[in-house]
Formats: sequence, C-alpha cells, structure tokens
Amino acid sequence: MRELKGERLEKELERLKLMHEYENAHAEYAFIAGVDEAGRGPLAGPVVAACCILPKDAEILYLNDSKKLSEKRREALFPEVKEKALAYGVGIIDEATIDEINILQADYEAMRVAISLASKMLEEKGLGKAPELLLNDAVTIPGVDIPQISIIKGDAKSVSIAAASVLAKVTRDHLMEKYDEMYPGYGFAKHKGYGTAAHIQALKELGPCPIHRRSFIKKFV
Repeated sequence: MRELKGERLEKELERLKLMHEYENAHAEYAFIAGVDEAGRGPLAGPVVAACCILPKDAEILYLNDSKKLSEKRREALFPEVKEKALAYGVGIIDEATIDEINILQADYEAMRVAISLASKMLEEKGLGKAPELLLNDAVTIPGVDIPQISIIKGDAKSVSIAAASVLAKVTRDHLMEKYDEMYPGYGFAKHKGYGTAAHIQALKELGPCPIHRRSFIKKFV
C-alpha cells in the first residue's frame, strides 16, 4: 500500500518508527503481542478483543489507532495485518454474557480468548507456545500469566496494539453489518450499535431486538 512518495513517505515511516518504541524497548522478548478491544460502549452487539503478534521488522503503512482511521483505510489494513502477523486471535463475547457478567468482565474474557487463540496459532506455526509480553491498551487483564504492560492510549503509541485495534474494530463492524440484515430498522450497519439519536429513536419505536444489551438500554425502554 505504498501510495506515498518522497517526503510524505519519509514522514510516515518516521511515525511508524516511533510506534515501535515500546516493542524496541523490550527487544529481549521474541514475541510481543498487542491487545485491544472494540465495542465496550454500544447499546447492542458483542464486545470484541484482538491479540496480535507482529514481526519485529513489520512495516504496515498507515497503521494507527483504528478510531483515527477512515473505514476505507481500516478495511484495507485488515487483511494486511492478518497476512503480516506472526499470529493473531479474536475473542467475541455476546450481549447475553455482557448482561450476565457486566461489560468489564466480558471485555477481559474477550481478551483472554483472543490471547488463547493467538497462542494456539503461534504454536501451530511452531514458533512458540504463547506471547512472552502483552502490550495492552490501558488495561491489566486478570487471569493471565503472561507479563503485561498497560499503555494509556496505547493504540496510538504501539504498532502491536494498533494492529489489534484494527482487527477488533473491523471484525466487530462486520458483525454489526450482518446483524443489520437480520434485524432491519435499527441502523446497525451505520452506527454499529452505539447510542446515536437515530438508534435510540428506533429502539423506542421498535423495542429491543435480540442483540440489544438489556443492562445498557434500561433508561430507553
């Protein structure tokens, strides 16, 4: 995806170099994984987490916090991240479980699932049994034996976390687009389940559908 040339390309490569800071600071670890999530705030749909292990020399132009990227850019990066990653995993926890155990615990569980799946892929490739270090976006995940570093706004500071951010966000967006076909009228494909004015209005008019988080919509219905 080398659309940039000259000075603009140099600036982009310099930005990416800075995003390797945390990975380079822990170069003694062979496999460093970034962990991030998408979908903590929406009124509907699952929470999705991703764990991504990139090669140390990974160069993925435009890679950044998924929230700072256009949908078109995220969609373009999604297959590139998966192709270049040494291993990755995506954990999906549905709305019923979110209602049962609360969003924070569901978020942690999605991350643990993502880490487990990435570890399995790493092992299947004969590279190792698990990541040696986790770089997390602003959380410390309970129930995980791997050393962790919590980085505030890590998805904009670490290439590994940024890669996980893209995987989680695009995976969840695709799920919500499928749900839009299953449950028309709510606009899931557009707002992805977040509490926009249009979504809240549809919720009041149509009532909740099966993917709405009951613990999130009490004040609306």
